[in-house]
Formats: sequence, structure tokens, C-alpha cells
Amino acid sequence: MRIKFIVATLLPIVVLSAIAPMYTWVWSLVIVFAIIFFIGLWDMIQVKQTLRRNYPFVAWGRYIMEDLRPKIYQYFIESDTDGTPINRIMRSMVYQRAKKDLDSVPFGTQLDVYQEGYEWINHSITPRPLHQKYSERVIVGGKSCIQKYSSSMLNVSAMSYGSLSKNAVLALNEAAKIGFFSHNTGEGGISPYHLEPGGDIVWQIGTGYFGCRTEDGKFNPEKFEQAAKHEHVKMIELKLSQGAKPGHGGLLPAKKNTPEIAKIRGVEPHTTVESPPHHSAFSTPKEMMEFIQELRELSGGKPVGFKLCIGAKSEFLSLCYAMYHTKILPDFITVDGGEGGTGAAPLEFINNVGMPMLDGLSFVHDALIGFGFRQEVKIIAAGKIISAFHVARAMALGADICNSARGMMLALGCIQSLLCNKNTCPTGIATQDKHLMTGLDAPSKAVRVSNYHKETVDAVQDLLSAANVASPTDIGRKHINRRISITDIRRYDEIYPELSEGALLSSGTWPQDWRKIMQEAEELAAHSMPVSE
Repeated sequence: MRIKFIVATLLPIVVLSAIAPMYTWVWSLVIVFAIIFFIGLWDMIQVKQTLRRNYPFVAWGRYIMEDLRPKIYQYFIESDTDGTPINRIMRSMVYQRAKKDLDSVPFGTQLDVYQEGYEWINHSITPRPLHQKYSERVIVGGKSCIQKYSSSMLNVSAMSYGSLSKNAVLALNEAAKIGFFSHNTGEGGISPYHLEPGGDIVWQIGTGYFGCRTEDGKFNPEKFEQAAKHEHVKMIELKLSQGAKPGHGGLLPAKKNTPEIAKIRGVEPHTTVESPPHHSAFSTPKEMMEFIQELRELSGGKPVGFKLCIGAKSEFLSLCYAMYHTKILPDFITVDGGEGGTGAAPLEFINNVGMPMLDGLSFVHDALIGFGFRQEVKIIAAGKIISAFHVARAMALGADICNSARGMMLALGCIQSLLCNKNTCPTGIATQDKHLMTGLDAPSKAVRVSNYHKETVDAVQDLLSAANVASPTDIGRKHINRRISITDIRRYDEIYPELSEGALLSSGTWPQDWRKIMQEAEELAAHSMPVSE
């Protein structure tokens, strides 16, 4: 093939060069063939790609088509229902609600209602009138919390400045202010762009303690206290893990660690900064509860909780044992799922690590009931929540509040180009390229995000009205159905049977299917803290 290429390019160059003196325009063809020849020559010399060495110049067609394939597939081939990770139906719904366009759908559902996994909510023959609206606010804060927070049922999930652009952060926070919902900072710290618009902030503290760390990466109480008492910081979230990459630390490359990013995170600029997979401020469940109490006191009594994706169930139950023995409770627990999104993570972690949100959510809810803590601790669900049905379903399984990241990104204008990890996001959302982010107009996008929030919350109210549910706290597992097979339908209370209050406090009342993990949790708790305490 290499010999054929040389002949196919050099021969036209020789022939055209002979003709060119008579027809000057032929020189342009000579130049074209010369460029092709030199590209092919470079292909034959380089050693990184075999295809280019064996098929000089021609092999570039494969790489071009490979680059175009996702775009061609999304716009010309995929149906409205098979796009991933979020299909066209969901994306279109978000766009329409964000722009306040007509979001009704004609001619019936495109979903296969007889397919395994199809889910729906039970409606009532006596639905509540749509005009009978209820309050969508949720009060977060237990007995030890002085500054309780009135939260919306739907908020912006954790996304750091650095993974998102300045304009995207400004838009999200301005939207939070307009719509009276909260904006989670992600573990990258509180940037000026989180504070400038004046929206409510949930400050997430990760293993790197960005914004409240010492020079060697440990927790710094003084820096934390100073930032946590800011008027716009309403809650503190201690991140143990996230759904897309649970158990995996983070890495901020030196080239992305600009002086601005470094100042926000409290690190040296132009250095590689690692976030370890676990916290250094505590090492046992008991120490973690004590750390939560410390954060609550340093923040002036604001709600403090933690976020995790469920892995080993016994480990979460050991946290419940620590709550029981220390009498220290978090004000909220955010449950992420393995289907959660991220700017970048290893494929194996995205696909095969972490419990899916619905399973993790039901487990956490049941565990808190079993230990008698459920009334004190609010549960926030985070993991691919886009539509009002997703919110209602999460609440049926035990969530008090829902967080959405990708839904809010779509409302910002995300087109799911799947370039979040390459700094080339065409919509200026997931990039630090100043030329790309300039195209994102923060004020107008803020209105779009607040529109999406309001329309979705209103749609939740419509769903609950159809089910004759008086308030979000009244929706339960009996209201949601899932098709198990072509002939088998089960309600959520059959798939996820609930525990009775206090059922896990004594081994004599442990349900049979909880015994093994409770025994493992007891062993973990015994090794990590003296039971006498």
C-alpha cells in the first residue's frame, strides 16, 4: 500500500508540474498532491499508529469518521428513546421547560410499557384539584442544629468550579437565587462565582479539604470556620464518595491548577494536587460523627450532613451504630447512585462500581428507620434525576429532597456532546477555555435553569395530585409500580419492603434478610469504637 501511495501521489505531481507552465491554475493541484504526499510520508515514518504506517493518508479517514460517529449517531440514527446516558425524550423535555416552550407530547408514549423495568405511578379515581398546591419546602436540621435551612425539593447537585466554567457557575447560582433553591459547590471549594450572585450555597467538603486545608492537605478548622459562616453558605456536606467514581481519589493536573484555582482551593499553583480516596480528619465511624459535630459547631450551628454512594451495606450500618452510641446525628444524608455523572472517571468505575441510587436510597431510608433516626435525618437523593417522575419515585423510596446535576446542565444548554473530560465542551459549560465559555451568557441561562426548576417542581405537584397524595411526605412505595416481566407487576413496597421503627436496635427483632449484614456491622463497630461509650 505504501508503494501504491507513493506512485499515486508522485506521478500526478510530475505530470502536473510539466503541464503547469502552460496552465497556471494547475499549480494549485500540484500543491494539493504535494501536501497529500508529505502527510503520507510522515504517516510512514511515525511509529505510534500501525494503520497510518500501512495505509498512509488513507487511514486518516478512519480517525475522522471515528470522531464524527457520536455526532452522526446522535443527530441522524438514534431514536428518541435509546440515547445514553440521557435519551432524547428527557433532553427535549428539559430544553422545553427551560425555554418555557410547549412541553406536551402528542400521540401517546414512545416507551414500551410491556418491557421489563417499565415503571409508573398509581393515579386515583379521586385526584386532588390541581389548584390545591402544597409547600415544596423541606426544613433541614435536627435537634443539634441552630440555623435550620428551608430547602427546595429540587436543587443543583455537586459540580465544582474547575470542572464547570466560571459562566456556568455564575448562571447556576443566579438561578438558585431566582428560584429559591440551593447550589452545591462540589468538592473544589467555594469560588467567587458561587458567591457573587447571592444564591444559597451547600459547601461540599471532600477528602482534599479544598478551601479549608493546611499546607500538607489536612483539615484546617480556622479556615473552615471563616468560610462556613458566610451568609450564603446554608449547609455543609461532607463527601465520602460519589456515584460515578466511589472509592476513587481525584487528581488536579498541574496544567489545570491555575493561580485562580489554586487560591480557591488553598494549594500551590502549577502543581499536581491529589485528593486521597479517604478522609484524614477521621478514621472510624465514631470519629466521623465527632467530626460532623465539630463542623456543626464551627459553622455556627448550620446543618451538616454527608454524601456517599452505598458500597458495603455493613459499613453504612456501622455509621448508624456510631450515631446510636455517640448520640450525634447528621442533619442530612445525600445518597448518590452508581448511575451518577462526572466530568471524568475510569470506565470500570462508571460502569461497575457503586450501588444504583434506588437500591441505595431504599436501604438508607430503611436503616435509619430501623435505628430510629429517620425523623431527625433528612435524605437527599442524587443520581440521574431529570423529570418529575424521577423526583416522585425517589420520594416514594424515602427521599425528602432531590439534587440534579445533569438536568441543570441540560437547562444551561448542554447538548450531551460527551466532551466534559477534554476541555472542549462546545456549549462553554464543562470547560476552562475562555473562548468557549464566552458563548455562555450567564444571565439568560440563569433564567432557563430557574424555569426548568419551577416547571419540574410544578410537575411533581401535578403527579402527586393525580395520585391523590396530599403532600410529598405522604407518597410511599405503594404508589410506584415496576414491570418485572411480561406478566409480573410489583409495587415498590413488595420489591423494597420497609422495616418497622427500631427494628435494628435489637438482634431479636432483626429481619432475616438483614441478619448477616447486621452481624458484620456489629463487628465493624466493635473494632472501631468502644461500645461502652
